[in-house]
Amino acid sequence: MTSDAARPGATYASSGVDIEAGDRAVELMKEWVAKARRPETFNDLGGFAGLFDASALTSYRRPLLATSTDGVGTKVMIAQRMDVHDTIGFDLVGMVVDDIVVCGAEPLFMTDYIACGKVVPERIADVVKGIAQGCVAAGCTLSGGETAEHPGLLATDEYDVAGAATGVVEADQLLGPHLVRPGDVLVAMASSGLHSNGYSLVRHVLLEHAGWTLDRQVAEFGRTLGEELLEPTAIYALHCLALARSVEVHAMSHITGGGLAANLARVLPAEVSARVDRSTWTPAPVFGLVGQLGGVAQEELERTLNMGVGMVAVVAAEGADEALRLLGDRGVQAWIAGEVTAGDGSAVLDGSYA
Repeated sequence: MTSDAARPGATYASSGVDIEAGDRAVELMKEWVAKARRPETFNDLGGFAGLFDASALTSYRRPLLATSTDGVGTKVMIAQRMDVHDTIGFDLVGMVVDDIVVCGAEPLFMTDYIACGKVVPERIADVVKGIAQGCVAAGCTLSGGETAEHPGLLATDEYDVAGAATGVVEADQLLGPHLVRPGDVLVAMASSGLHSNGYSLVRHVLLEHAGWTLDRQVAEFGRTLGEELLEPTAIYALHCLALARSVEVHAMSHITGGGLAANLARVLPAEVSARVDRSTWTPAPVFGLVGQLGGVAQEELERTLNMGVGMVAVVAAEGADEALRLLGDRGVQAWIAGEVTAGDGSAVLDGSYA
């Protein structure tokens, strides 16, 4: 029998936390973090806090800071089951920075938080790679983050991600309901797919109810189900900022959880309403398949999924054509999807999809 004195003492590693693996993950991610830097970035990865040179704000007359935080929901389960981890971080950035840009704010810097059951350095580096690539697409710095190993709380292959970003907008260039008026038009920007909302419904319908597997080839998608479900969220930040600089934009709405009507209503004043004409676009096949295979009513689909619209800009009517031209030149599929009229602050979808 081994005596208590002879037993080896407990260590952090024996409890399931591997500090050396965490250090290795940091080394692997440095290459990608270095690519996601603005000139105002003041320090390198590894400090306790990310530093950003705020003297850049002295050129503003009255700078307003905007901040947002979010995650990617249960889409991470698809990434884990497919063992593909270099896109989920891109989703994270899109969900965060595009909540900031709707008020006209330019994203400046972002931080991330990754909680996992076990640090696998290559996996963590892949997640951060996606975050860094998203930051580049949004024009902001990845100024730092945290990776936490939670054995006993999360399974070995499980992880979750969250992030927060800060941006700035000149006070007299703030976009929002105070500018929206009857006669404005709705410029819709196409989504890249499901983005990162409604995956609990999507997984329930396609994986559980229909019994489809992630490696199933789906003719309507031209690829596997898993590849379709992992399509990264579109990032609109730089396109929206370019639009606001060139056209009279009054408000923008990021179409996330709650769907098109509910998110659009968030940027309307009480005295106007917005009408969205479904006949102006055709949702991608994934939306119809979720409805068909799950017997999901159209109303339920529309209040859960983006239905093919990831962002809406509310612009003055005289700027609508220029808005479409500018977005088209930037590779963004956009169209006039409706209009603003006198009303009661509501947004409704009308007609049938094309």
